[in-house]
Amino acid sequence: MSEVEVFYVVWEGITPGIYTCWDEARRQVEGYPGAKYKRFASREKAEQAYREHAELHIGKKTDSAPAKSPAELQRLGVLLESLCVDAACSGNPGTVEYRGVRTDTGEEVFRGGPWQGGTSNIGEFLALVHALAWLHQRGLAHMAVYSDSHNARKWVQEKKCRTSLKPSSANEQIFDLMRRAEHWLQTHEVSNPILKWDTKRWGENPADFGRK
Repeated sequence: MSEVEVFYVVWEGITPGIYTCWDEARRQVEGYPGAKYKRFASREKAEQAYREHAELHIGKKTDSAPAKSPAELQRLGVLLESLCVDAACSGNPGTVEYRGVRTDTGEEVFRGGPWQGGTSNIGEFLALVHALAWLHQRGLAHMAVYSDSHNARKWVQEKKCRTSLKPSSANEQIFDLMRRAEHWLQTHEVSNPILKWDTKRWGENPADFGRK
């Protein structure tokens, strides 16, 4: 499987520029007050964006509404007593990480990664299983978990991560995590509702990494 090229524009950071690796781009923006950066799918788009003002691109959404407040979400039917999970992947395959946050407060309650050689779908799957295990440990079998990944929700229901990614020495850790997640699903009863996060109606998933 060939790796999909991804480009990161850093308008304001330690060293502004265009980067092809998230780890390099992250070093330019982490801890930098007012850092401005965004991911692009082609060098041409990245170079054009870099020549323009960051405000023309940051926060621009094509398939979702702006993020909404907890009160607005509740009016739209979102269960605030819940967790939201999301994953981010630089490349496909690439460096993957995930996190879970409380829907009502946005508080991050767990984070996993980064790991090399993964995919977004794998990250979403691992995030969902982590959330279910986290809730199980705390006796919160009633609490819902939101994910915007159709594949991850389907794989959790099937108790199997049906990725097309092939095992290699580079992604050995990812495959170990997948096997452990599958084993957890096969040995635990899951009663938590697993719900779809409706990005178009509700805005970005609160667990989103903000790298689009």
